[in-house]
Amino acid sequence: MSAATAARGTMPLAAHAREARRRATRAAVAFALCVVVGFWLADPVLDVLRRPVEELALSRDASLNYDTVTGAFDLTLTLALSTAAVLSSPVWLTELFLFVTPGLTRRERRVALGFAAAALPLFLAGCAFGLMIFPHMVAMLTGFSSDADSTILNASYYVGFVVKLMLATGVAFVLPVFMVLLNVLGLVSAATLRRSWRVIVVVITLFSALVTPAADVLSMFLVAVPMSALFGLALLITWAHDRRAARKETSCSA
Repeated sequence: MSAATAARGTMPLAAHAREARRRATRAAVAFALCVVVGFWLADPVLDVLRRPVEELALSRDASLNYDTVTGAFDLTLTLALSTAAVLSSPVWLTELFLFVTPGLTRRERRVALGFAAAALPLFLAGCAFGLMIFPHMVAMLTGFSSDADSTILNASYYVGFVVKLMLATGVAFVLPVFMVLLNVLGLVSAATLRRSWRVIVVVITLFSALVTPAADVLSMFLVAVPMSALFGLALLITWAHDRRAARKETSCSA
């Protein structure tokens, strides 16, 4: 094995497969343990998600309902798996990062580490934002019906609505980090992003319309606005990076 190959941390295919199996096993064990915790937390989580419906029930007949015999178990399983995915994310993300980094150069590892350090908090912040706004969305969307009507919500669809909203806002908060990553790797310049801002805003709007589970303008608006603000912040970061790189290149040439 050459020095360059060793520096990049390459390994034979069989060793690579063993490494992947070992890290996948650790991630799976962590996820399985978190599923147990997720089952324990399913009732408290459902209590939190049920609060907007309980507030709605103060003014009209409103409740969550199960339309199948296994509906309650299916909902509990969905909550347990969703909770486990979030709780175990530090473990499986770490294992994924450690699996990938041996094949990267030192600079690429620094970039990947910086990306992971920024992406995970932003994803969690986006999920928290989705959790924060969903009671207002439930109140707004159900407010179109008369107080004389009954609001009978399918429990599975209702929880799916909340989970999809949280995931949508989480992904929306992370996407601008990809822009910065592409800029740092030299694949996209700040000038290119600045010239394409109109197209990017349209793409953000379309993305928000596709990923938001409710077919209403408010849902799209609540995702598109913070995502556009993060795009603006990412544009400033890429501009500062390109400016610093240009000054460094000028000083080196001088």
